[in-house]
Amino acid sequence: MTSLSFISLPAWGTCLSLAAHLAAGIVVGVIYFRSLWWNARRFTMGGHVATTIAVMLGRFVVLGIVLTFASLEGALPLLLMALGVLIARSLVMRRIGEIIP
Repeated sequence: MTSLSFISLPAWGTCLSLAAHLAAGIVVGVIYFRSLWWNARRFTMGGHVATTIAVMLGRFVVLGIVLTFASLEGALPLLLMALGVLIARSLVMRRIGEIIP
């Protein structure tokens, strides 16, 4: 962890910051995997290819930027954000499983 972000915080502030990283990972993960599902449907149903590719590239860029910023704060925030993305994956896949028989 970097000295600028966590050493100057009280214990409750550190816990709150780490919880925010986990929550941000879940939000970004839900957006990522929902757009992945949207892209898969667009490819199979024959949608507008330029829009589909733009969303695909945007999805990679947003996830990469968010994880890069988390890595600048240290290993623990990065790991918690990655855990949030994995949690979001299971949530979205469970939801998609309920939609499609």
